[in-house]
Amino acid sequence: MDKPVDLIEFETMLLGRYIHLLTPRARGGDGRLDRSAYLLLSRIRTEGPMTIGELSAAFGLDASTLNRQTAAMLRAGVVERVPDPEGGIARKFAITHAGERRLEADRTRNVDGLRKVMADWTPEEVADFAAHLSRFNRDIESVDGRQWPRG
Repeated sequence: MDKPVDLIEFETMLLGRYIHLLTPRARGGDGRLDRSAYLLLSRIRTEGPMTIGELSAAFGLDASTLNRQTAAMLRAGVVERVPDPEGGIARKFAITHAGERRLEADRTRNVDGLRKVMADWTPEEVADFAAHLSRFNRDIESVDGRQWPRG
């Protein structure tokens, strides 16, 4: 495995595993959000209330999957259904105050875990890695045709 792209594939596979280990998510046992709720809430926080159709377009997931995920989020009290502020027929999912608190708590734990891993990195190394990772993700989004809005 000496080809750079092969190495990137291998390292991103490990990254997915290690990020999960660094910030484990129990299904509600410790108050942490599961992965799908974390991702959906992050997108709703960035874009504002979204319909199932908008979430489907944003994530490339079918409506039945999103209906299951949003139903669980409604039960957990992290989203609520709201009328479309622009007057559309479909109801939208908006993040609740509890959802904001839980998302922020998880994000803080994630950032703290990353800081622990990179404790011996220089600020320049952290900034360089962030820039390369951002470019990598944006290029994936470009190929996929779905951009993730950035603050």
